[in-house]
Amino acid sequence: MLEKIKNDAVIAVTELLETAKLQAGDLLVIGCSSSEMVGEKIGTHSSVDAANALADAVLPLLKEKGVHIAVQCCEHLNRALILESAVAEKYGYEPVNVMPQPKAGGSFATAVWQRLDAPVAVEHIRAHAGLDIGGTLIGMHLREVAVPVRLSVKHIGEAPILCARTRPKFIGGCRAVYDDSKL
Repeated sequence: MLEKIKNDAVIAVTELLETAKLQAGDLLVIGCSSSEMVGEKIGTHSSVDAANALADAVLPLLKEKGVHIAVQCCEHLNRALILESAVAEKYGYEPVNVMPQPKAGGSFATAVWQRLDAPVAVEHIRAHAGLDIGGTLIGMHLREVAVPVRLSVKHIGEAPILCARTRPKFIGGCRAVYDDSKL
């Protein structure tokens, strides 16, 4: 199962990075139910092993591309987000005082916290794209105009995934001219 999680995650994140046209410095939010990845109901069977497998698969890919990760915590931490302190500062996100744990924040948030150089938690972000693993409801953390992204993989482990990218709003009406590269 852990190898399946890693393989599925590499495919999903690689395709999402390409499809969403994420650039170095952009922010990707990931919400993850480790319970769902191992075939259980969200919030019932937190799996540190599954979370570690996912973190080991996705963090090197994002680092290579220069894309920043923000990991959504579970409802017990009000869906706070874990990211590098330098990224929080860059975007003007104010840190809050909490550290995720497998059953209060989630196993994936905990795994990423342990791997970041200077992790912090923040309450709100506006990410350029998102990956929802297992129905964690990441939409509140995306920029205002989210566009669904369909990938070749539909699950990571046993968890269904939903992905989105964001784009600037269209304004100006029928006479406006738009930049096709931002569609």
